[in-house]
Amino acid sequence: MALSTRSPREEDVVPAASSPLGWAVDQAILAEEERLVIIRFGHDWDETCMQMDEVLAAVAETIKNFAVIYLVDITEVPDFNTMYELYDPSTVMFFFRNKHIMIDLGTGNNNKINWALKDKQEFIDIVETVYRGARKGRGLVIAPKDYSTKYRY
Repeated sequence: MALSTRSPREEDVVPAASSPLGWAVDQAILAEEERLVIIRFGHDWDETCMQMDEVLAAVAETIKNFAVIYLVDITEVPDFNTMYELYDPSTVMFFFRNKHIMIDLGTGNNNKINWALKDKQEFIDIVETVYRGARKGRGLVIAPKDYSTKYRY
């Protein structure tokens, strides 16, 4: 399902939804029955988003059997900014069978990842954990790593 023309790796990552009403994003979440839907909300020009997009592009081939990635520019698609409190430069959220899957990262914010992960394997581990939990019907999963001390070291 191609929604736009920009993507880090065209064949693996589904590019940014550019619908002014956000219906394309909703349809992407609704249409996927078996795989986890990963949405990166942010700006394509933002440095934090670019770092996260590099990781997303690098892992897309590895996770394509159980997850699909969408990039959504929050200026082009502002519909979700208030609903999901998208105030950070980069926000990654997970959905499974039209349900938002929360993840306890130890940060106090279980709704989203709001920083750029730099380690590809770390992100793959998070995606696998979210997918396994979502398949079991869990709406909240515990991250494989505690990020409460991510700025201390």
